[in-house]
Amino acid sequence: MLSFIQLNRNIRSLRRYRQIVRVLFKYGFDHALEMMGLSQFVARWRKLVRRSEPEIALLSPAERLRLALEELGPTFVKLGQILSTRPDVIPRHFILEFAKLQDQVPSFPFEAVLEQIRAELKREPEECFSFIDPEPLAAASIAQVHRARLLSGEEVVVKVRRPGVVEFVETDIDAMMGIATLAERHLPQSEIYDPVGLVKEFARTIRREMDFAREGHTIEKFAENFTGDPTLHFPRVHWDQTARGVLAMEYINGIKVSDTAALDAAGLDRRLIARRGADAFLKMVLTHGFFHGDPHPGNVLILPDNVICLLDYGMVGRLDAQLKGYLTDILLAIVQRDVDEVISLLLYSGEITDSLDTRALRRDLSAFIDSYYELPLHEIEVGRMLREFLEIITTYRIKFQPDLMLLSKALVAIEGMGRELDPCFDMVEHLRPFMKKAVKDRVSPRQVMREMGSHFLSYVTLARNLPRDLKEFLNRINRNKFKIDLEHRGLDRALRDFDKSINRLSSSLIIAALIVGSSIVMQTDKGPKLMGFPVFAFLGYTIAGFIGLWWVVAIIRSGRL
Repeated sequence: MLSFIQLNRNIRSLRRYRQIVRVLFKYGFDHALEMMGLSQFVARWRKLVRRSEPEIALLSPAERLRLALEELGPTFVKLGQILSTRPDVIPRHFILEFAKLQDQVPSFPFEAVLEQIRAELKREPEECFSFIDPEPLAAASIAQVHRARLLSGEEVVVKVRRPGVVEFVETDIDAMMGIATLAERHLPQSEIYDPVGLVKEFARTIRREMDFAREGHTIEKFAENFTGDPTLHFPRVHWDQTARGVLAMEYINGIKVSDTAALDAAGLDRRLIARRGADAFLKMVLTHGFFHGDPHPGNVLILPDNVICLLDYGMVGRLDAQLKGYLTDILLAIVQRDVDEVISLLLYSGEITDSLDTRALRRDLSAFIDSYYELPLHEIEVGRMLREFLEIITTYRIKFQPDLMLLSKALVAIEGMGRELDPCFDMVEHLRPFMKKAVKDRVSPRQVMREMGSHFLSYVTLARNLPRDLKEFLNRINRNKFKIDLEHRGLDRALRDFDKSINRLSSSLIIAALIVGSSIVMQTDKGPKLMGFPVFAFLGYTIAGFIGLWWVVAIIRSGRL
C-alpha cells in the first residue's frame, strides 16, 4: 500500500513539474530553466506553449515572478510571502513586489467543513457544537474560520483545514525541492542563497502552520509567558474540539486596533494601548525569546479596559539566549553610533564570506549610522532602522537566522500601529529599560557564575573525551584507515561541461572512423551491393550522417555554437 501511495505522489509531482515549467515559460523565465539544465524541455515547450503576452513582456522580472507565483497557487504564494521577509535572500525590488502577494482564495463548501470536522474529531459535528455558522468569517489557502457555539453555550470560532491541502502542499514541496536541487547544481553562486535549505525551511514553516494542534499549544505558551498580566488576553483553546485539522478557540468580540474612530467612541486610551503593545512585544522578544511573527492590524483586537488580544498564531519567531544577547549588543551599538563595535559583532557572530570587503562594509555602516546621528531618539523608528541594517549586511553576504528577519518586519508593524495610535509614540523609550535590564543581567554575579560553570563543564567534557579520541586517531593511522575527504566546490558545472565536450569529441571520432572505414570499403568494391555501391559502405555513411545531424541539432538547441 505504501508503494502505491508513493507512486501516486510521484505521478502528482511529475504533473506539477509540468505545470511549473509551463507557467515559468509563460512569464518569460525560460532562460533560467535552460540554465538549470532543462534545455530539452524548454525547447519542447517553445513549440507547445504560447510565449508571454506583449503586456507581460513589458513588466519587470519581479512583477512577472509575482504573477507566476500567484498563478502557481497558494503554496507558492506562501513561499513568496515568506521570501518577502528575507532581504538576505532576494533583492529589495523583489521583496517590495512579493509583499503585494495576497492569500485570496474562494471558500470551500459548508458540507466539506462538516466532513473535515467529522474526520478530524472522530465525532459528528452535532456532538461537538450546537451551532456552526455556514458562512465563513474568513477564508485562506490553508483553512477557513467559522463562528460556532459549544454544547455548553460558549461562543467560539472554529478553524478548519481545507480538504486535501496537506497532499497538495506536499506535492508542491516535492516540486520545489526538485527545482532547488537543479538550481544548486547548475546556477552559478547558488550556494550563497542555499536554495535547498530555503525549501527545507519553508517546508518546516508551512507544515507547522497546517498543524492546528501545534497552534493551540503556541497560544497556551504565550498565555503562560504572560500569566498575571492584565493588559493582554489570549483566546482560550477548547481541546475537546481541537485536532491537527480543526482548532476551536474562544470567540473574541473586540475592536480592530486600526479602527481609531471606534476606539475613541468606546472611550479607550489610544496612547495607553500603544504603550502596552510595545512593552508586550519587546517582552516577547527580549525576555521570552518567543514572539508573534505577524502582528498586523487585522490580528490585533482591543477589548474593554484597553486590553490587547492577538489573533492568528500560525507564524511565530524564536530567539535563543545567544541570539537575544547578540541582538541587544547590535541595537546598543547602533543607538550609541559605535561603528567599530558593530563591525566587531558582525565579524564575531555573522557567517562571513571569504571575499568580505570590510573597508566597504565600514563605509556603508558609517553612512547608515550617520543618517540617524542628527535625529532625536524619539524620531528613530527601531524597526525600520533594524531592517535597513539587515539590508546593508546582506549586501555583503553575511547570513543571519530567518527569525531575525521576521523580527524586523514585526517591529515595523508594531511601530506603525503605535504611531497610528499615538503620533508621539517612541519605541526607543520603550526599548531602553529592556536594554538596561539585559546588560545588567549579563554582568550580574549569578549570570557570570552560570557562564563560568557552563564553560568549565565544557572543558571537563573535552578533557574526559580527549584521551579516547586521540587513541582512536592513532589506531586509525596504525591500521591505515585514516582518511581525509576533500570536497571540490564550484567544479560541478565545469565537470559537466567537460563531460559534454568529451562526449562530443568521442562522437566526432566515431563519425570520422565511420567515414574513413566506409571510404575504404567503397574502394575495395567487395561484398554485397546496393544500387552499385557496397552495402557496408552505404550503411557506414548513413550512420555517420545520422549521428552528425543529431549532434548539430543538439548544439543549435543548446544555443552554444
